[in-house]
Amino acid sequence: MKLLVALLSGLLFGAGLTISQMVNPNKVLNFLDLFGNWDPSLAFVIIGGICVFSLGFFGVIKKRSKPVLSEEFDLPSNNIIDKKLLFGAV
Repeated sequence: MKLLVALLSGLLFGAGLTISQMVNPNKVLNFLDLFGNWDPSLAFVIIGGICVFSLGFFGVIKKRSKPVLSEEFDLPSNNIIDKKLLFGAV
């Protein structure tokens, strides 16, 4: 069941990337070119993704006592922000 959900999630994610043209290198490069031929359309894709994630995470997932396809949530136990974390993020 986990493999089927992973497959369907990947297919849906890939379809979303294709529909939003995030697989088009020129579209992505124009989005990243802030001082040239900037194309802000991918910002709407990013904002839409953040909105959908937020609704799902805070509206559904955080209210559950356990995940649908697992016995428990696998959350990180380390919450220290150190040099290695900052360097890796940069």
